[in-house]
Amino acid sequence: MATRTASRRHRRSHEIQKPTGTLHPRVQAVGPERFGIVSIDCAKARSKFLLADFYGTVLLPPTVINHDRGGFEAAIHAVHAAAQRLRLGVVIVVVERTGRFHLPVQAAFQAAGFEVRIVHPFATKQFRQPADPGNKTDDTDLSAIHRAAVNGFGLLEHEPDPLYADLQLLARHRRDLVTKNVTLRNQIHDHFQLIMPGFSAVIDPFDSPLPLWIVKNLQSADAILEVGVLGLLRRLREAGFHPHLKTVEKIVAWSKAAPAQHSQSPSHLRLLMSLDGDRMTKLEAIRTVEGDLAGFLARTPYVLLLGIPGINVATAAEFAGEMGPIGRYPKARSITGRAGLFPSRYQSDTVDRSNGALVRRGNHSLREVILRIADNLITCNDYFRIQAAKWRLSGKDPRDIHVKVGGRFCRIAYQMVAGQSVYRHPSCQHRHYVLEKLIKFLNEHNVDCARTMLILDSAVCQLPRSEHRSEAVPLTEELSRPRSKRGTGPQLLGEILPAVLAKLGVNLLPSSVSGEPDPTE
Repeated sequence: MATRTASRRHRRSHEIQKPTGTLHPRVQAVGPERFGIVSIDCAKARSKFLLADFYGTVLLPPTVINHDRGGFEAAIHAVHAAAQRLRLGVVIVVVERTGRFHLPVQAAFQAAGFEVRIVHPFATKQFRQPADPGNKTDDTDLSAIHRAAVNGFGLLEHEPDPLYADLQLLARHRRDLVTKNVTLRNQIHDHFQLIMPGFSAVIDPFDSPLPLWIVKNLQSADAILEVGVLGLLRRLREAGFHPHLKTVEKIVAWSKAAPAQHSQSPSHLRLLMSLDGDRMTKLEAIRTVEGDLAGFLARTPYVLLLGIPGINVATAAEFAGEMGPIGRYPKARSITGRAGLFPSRYQSDTVDRSNGALVRRGNHSLREVILRIADNLITCNDYFRIQAAKWRLSGKDPRDIHVKVGGRFCRIAYQMVAGQSVYRHPSCQHRHYVLEKLIKFLNEHNVDCARTMLILDSAVCQLPRSEHRSEAVPLTEELSRPRSKRGTGPQLLGEILPAVLAKLGVNLLPSSVSGEPDPTE
């Protein structure tokens, strides 16, 4: 007789309150009248707080706190005095998240020994509107914050890990620099097009410094036509460029048919040169930050993600910074749940729309990083590129494809980081090697030899010992290559690789007596 097997997916039990917001066991232990809740509505320069018991009886009326040492000390003293006078058994502090304005308040009360919980402004709004429709004041917000906390929406937050906090800060700073750099490129391209109309169709202005050098030094199609192919080739070589003859011929051919430039070309040229100087400054800042990110990433198990084709140091560092310690995630689905990478659902009676748009809640910074990684994998990873092509042919929405790839990446990343394992996938014939990719990245960013060694030492400590020998294979091959064919960089690989190989437990054999040169020399 056929039997139905139970679904493998575990159905989550129905919960009224969020697990990190539950208060009732502690309220039952001390009694509702002895359980104090300090509600704080934060602003930029000052905040307002209210002390009430669990039932909502006001014990301290709304009071202003100035955001300075004296203001915080006065508020903390008032709460302590009220707690002793009214014999409160437990006092917690609930602060509404307000950008960064709530952070000084949160830090002050935590330093005073209070348990501080955070209420999202959306929860405050939902608890204020039914009680005070059309009336929004600091006092009504305080009442709403209290109701939210009583109903389990005052959430405990993890203590920030200093390493991951620095990693997140640097990764977000890099992303901000990259965004500003893209804006500058667009502005430069507009001026470039007005100075030399149509030139950007012949050669990309940002493929190399050559196009912008031509615009800055020759400034018009007529000047290019006047010097001709040989003259332009000579001037470019004198400036340190080594262009192909065909490239120069294409540029001169364009100048013969180029339309007239804009009447304000000199002004556009000045603006272009100013914007390009700003762009070069930001590019240098990006390179510096990326070198710092590599150092932080190597101290976390997320460095193992470099073994996935399509994941580079900057992407892995962004993911690590937004994720935080992997121990905070009990399973892979917790990652997509925190990021809000699952469809919304509308169900009422017999109507059940379970595949709506992505839910609005979630950590949007983490979601953005995961979807950016999905885009990289679809572009640079053979397996995900083929899978995405199959899904497109079957008629799936491109947005759905990115979410599916992002979900699969999260499952793979969780197994790798939580399990301290390298990339293993049935579809991947050749994985990337973590140390090889890291060395190449540091070399490209001109990181000095001593710092490179420190970063590689940290990365080796994150590798499982069973993979040390396999990680050494490409490094040994690189070391055996003639010096002239090795990658260029500020440090000699012959000085770095032997130390890294020794760290991996690989002993180098001395050169034979036949006169073969020692690859380490």
